[in-house]
Order: sequence, then structure tokens, then C-alpha cells
Amino acid sequence: QVQLVESGGGLVQAGGSLRLSCAASGRAFSMYGMGWFRQAPGKEREFVQAISRSGGSTYYADSVKGRFTISRDNPKNTVYLQMNSLKLEDTAVYYCAASQSLRYYSTYNRPSSYEYWGQGTQVTVSS
Repeated sequence: QVQLVESGGGLVQAGGSLRLSCAASGRAFSMYGMGWFRQAPGKEREFVQAISRSGGSTYYADSVKGRFTISRDNPKNTVYLQMNSLKLEDTAVYYCAASQSLRYYSTYNRPSSYEYWGQGTQVTVSS
């Protein structure tokens, strides 16, 4: 079992930055691939970024390429999402999730491959 708690969301102007954190409790954080997803009102949950167990591989959605960066600190059981150059369309509830998938390199962008989810943190970008 893994419990995930996101923090760091808030209200920011377009062009600004935020850093989200996701603290994990439970066993063997380093055994999980970690992903960030987001969901805007009336839309489906969408993949944002993901990082492999060791942190050696990262994956991203085209919509955040060059603006968002995912990282993890395994000794601290925490994964981060640094968000720069925020746009109005980045407004959403952001969720972190943990996956035990043995084929994470091919499943990282599928919500169904994640067993554990946080409660989400709201990010609102204003003009």
C-alpha cells in the first residue's frame, strides 16, 4: 500500500511558475513508477509527465514539453512537478499516481496502469 499526498497547488498568473510535490508513505517508494495527471472541469483525466523507478527515464505530454519537469527524490519518498511558463489551459486538478507496472516504459501514460492515486491539488492559472 502507498498513500500519496499532493501539495503546492494554487493560483498563479499566466507565465508564472509552481512546483507541485507528492509525498508518499508506505513501502518501497523506489519500486513505483510515478506519474502526474490532470483533470480540468468537464474533461477526461490526462497524462502530464512520468518518471521511472530510478528516475533515469522521464516521459511527458507534448502539451507540457519544455515547460514542465518531473523529478523524484527516493530517499525522501517524494516526486515533484516543476511547472514553468504556465498557461490558462494548464488550469486543472493535478494528481500524482504510483504504478507497479513491469512494462512502465509502455504504460506510463495510461491511468489504468496506476494502482494508487493522491487526492489532487488545484492549479489555477489566471490572465
